[in-house]
Amino acid sequence: MTDEATFRYVDTDEDFAEVIAETAQAPVYAVDTEFHRERTYYPKVALVQINWGRGVALVDPLAVSLGPFAEVLDGPGLAVMHACAQDLEVMARGCGTVPGRIFDTQIAAGFTGMRSPSLAALHDKLLGIRLPKGDRLTDWLRRPLSDTQLEYAASDVEHLLEIHRILETDLAARGRLSWAEDECARVLAHDRVERDPATAWLKIKETRHLGRRSRGVAQAVAEWRELRAQELDQPPRFILPDLGVVGIAQRPPTSIDELRKVRGIDDRHVKGEHGQALLGVIEAGLERTVELPERSGKKALLEELRPAVTLVSAWMAQHAQDIEIDPALLGTRADIEAVLRQDPEARLAEGWRAAEVGEPVRRLVGGDATLAFDAGRLVLEPRA
Repeated sequence: MTDEATFRYVDTDEDFAEVIAETAQAPVYAVDTEFHRERTYYPKVALVQINWGRGVALVDPLAVSLGPFAEVLDGPGLAVMHACAQDLEVMARGCGTVPGRIFDTQIAAGFTGMRSPSLAALHDKLLGIRLPKGDRLTDWLRRPLSDTQLEYAASDVEHLLEIHRILETDLAARGRLSWAEDECARVLAHDRVERDPATAWLKIKETRHLGRRSRGVAQAVAEWRELRAQELDQPPRFILPDLGVVGIAQRPPTSIDELRKVRGIDDRHVKGEHGQALLGVIEAGLERTVELPERSGKKALLEELRPAVTLVSAWMAQHAQDIEIDPALLGTRADIEAVLRQDPEARLAEGWRAAEVGEPVRRLVGGDATLAFDAGRLVLEPRA
């Protein structure tokens, strides 16, 4: 580290215990992670950055256990994060839990009109600070980490609490703080349970076009691949490429020689016990009867309402611009279809979206309102 470093590098359990004790007392703290998952099934955390308002710590998870940090995450403090979905996955795996409350600065900024801003963009716009440029392909698992890497990592949380205060004040003035809090709660409630290996085949687009007999093989092979990937902590494509799964399902091989001829398969996929195990899985898959799952169990959108989806999409894009909100936060095309078919779980029928979008859409489709094109803008107005 350089002499000017404004952070502490934590690589002992004793030092980490001190950071945890201080952070657990903070009402608000910032946290970020650096991780890799290009060559593993699970994300491999390489660094955890924490700012509790009185200091910044860079915690080395290769040297200390992250488990004790659960005390902070389970505590009453508000965790300030940026684009936190993958960080939450890392924490769930490394700490066994996730924060009880979060404030995602990317989401919050969207309610002030910024469109999915990067952390660098927030620093630039709100603080007039240029973050140090980092190498997107830097190896965070390398030890020792360079001064440049450490300074870059520390900068991710150094000013995050200040950004939180600015955004919180702005949102409160706009009457949208509760909107942002609701959206952050949605992210936190998102199901992070590992996917069922038996459904892994559905992630391969081409398998939906297979016949019933082939689907059984595809399901069995993809399930075996998923379990093997978890066991070895490797990406599923390292075990068997998608092309190989589909090729096997289309023409199930019965020998190693036939297996080698499948497009996408080479010797490394079939050598030793690996190939024999795969042949056994294929044979078992031929005995399965697998139907394509229904698209969601929800009723289809009425044909006469399909033109309304495009119309409402155009109005919502205009409305998002008018009220200064990220259009992606206001609602997606899927959200529009859900509210038009009167889905009881439609996002546009709940919370702040119901008044801002759901009710106007209901009036429009019900014939109580109309859209007019005025000076280059779509305007929703009462129908005469």
